[in-house]
Amino acid sequence: MSEPGSKIVVENINTPHRTERVDRVKYTAMREALLPVLPTTLPGITVAEAKSALLEHLSEDVFPGGTKAGWWLKTVQLDLEAKGLIARNPTKPMRLYRCKP
Repeated sequence: MSEPGSKIVVENINTPHRTERVDRVKYTAMREALLPVLPTTLPGITVAEAKSALLEHLSEDVFPGGTKAGWWLKTVQLDLEAKGLIARNPTKPMRLYRCKP
């Protein structure tokens, strides 16, 4: 696990070339919980389904009771989309899936 207070730079697919620094421990925990629950096939799963599926994989130490999980899910989602690791299926509601390596 990273040092408390350590930061990581994230991107946002909606605002190219803009970066933010966020807590590395929370980012990493959410990324490690999100990627395994996303399918690699269309149509993907909704953000609500992803959140429901990943909550059981989050550390209680990092996200006690799932606190702030929604915010961190969105932050990690937008960063991973910007990096091309996941993509959205533009359905209503939007669905997410992992890109094949």
